[in-house]
Amino acid sequence: MKIKSLGWVVLLLLSACDKAPAPQESFAGLGSDAADFAQVVPGKVFSFPEDHGPHPGFRIEWWYVTANLKDAQGNVFGVQWTLFRNALKAGPAQAGWHDSTVWLGHVAVTSATQHYAAERFARGGVGQADAQAVPFNAWIDDWNFATQPGAASPLADMQLKASGAQFAYDLHLTSSRPLVLQGEQGYSRKSDQGQASYYYSQPFFSASGSVSIDGKAYQVSGPAWLDREWSSQPLGASQTGWDWFSLHLDRGEQLMVFRVRQTDGPGYLTGTWIDSQGQTQTLHNADIQLKPLDTTSLGGRRIPTRWSLKIPGKQLEIIPQAVNPKAWMNLSIPYWEGPVEFDGGVGYLEMTGY
Repeated sequence: MKIKSLGWVVLLLLSACDKAPAPQESFAGLGSDAADFAQVVPGKVFSFPEDHGPHPGFRIEWWYVTANLKDAQGNVFGVQWTLFRNALKAGPAQAGWHDSTVWLGHVAVTSATQHYAAERFARGGVGQADAQAVPFNAWIDDWNFATQPGAASPLADMQLKASGAQFAYDLHLTSSRPLVLQGEQGYSRKSDQGQASYYYSQPFFSASGSVSIDGKAYQVSGPAWLDREWSSQPLGASQTGWDWFSLHLDRGEQLMVFRVRQTDGPGYLTGTWIDSQGQTQTLHNADIQLKPLDTTSLGGRRIPTRWSLKIPGKQLEIIPQAVNPKAWMNLSIPYWEGPVEFDGGVGYLEMTGY
């Protein structure tokens, strides 16, 4: 969905500011009441480049990039870059330190044997972190995702940079393909009770550049994926976490699938099939067969790191498995996120609430 990716992390900060406390059952407060904020409703007409920038009326939004990369020797890497904007209260943005926005960045690099992640927090209004539509730029400190000068369109030619104590990456992302509106023309349902987000993607990025791990640099290339979502209450009170896949098929299609787990039923399962030309088809529960096959023990948790995924209507039957089963994001709220591979493609998997 990414509900992706994780506006929920900063909801630790929001919990002290909401008028109503988060229901105890909901994952990280994402089911808490948001009546004072703008609401997600069907029928939105997206406007670009404006919608690449922030949406201050909504409580939560994020810019999220993943990349599946290889070097010339066949070594496999995964890269994640996420920026979250979180409003502490409803109302227009304020200048300087009066601004009530909190920004959060998550970045990570994964190989078959190593996984490193880092996070940063920033207060809005003072320039340390922000996002703008034209020219597109999203940043927190020196972690940056920005349109290159002279690009034909805001997301056609991008640079992605981040670093941590034991890793760094600097990638060039390009695409001439159209954006993809997820769900019902960008209205992405998260439950049968009406929770939703506005959600679009660019699943056709090609990435190239450098990745460094433990002081060793690698020249890499491969497919990348951008997700953009914003909402004010993306989960229901009984929804406890999610399993989210973004997959690049060797035959040219792209696939996004997510399952939101809940305490009072089997969960909410949906997705989007994206053909090689960028045309989409919404997938519903009856269209998708998803189940975990094997788990990995991490810090006392059993994390599903090998899955069976079938889309019978598309003649797809695959077994995505983690490149590195120990890709645990040990951050403010821990979760699992890392690259996956399967016979016929690669992708990314995020799992929360375990």
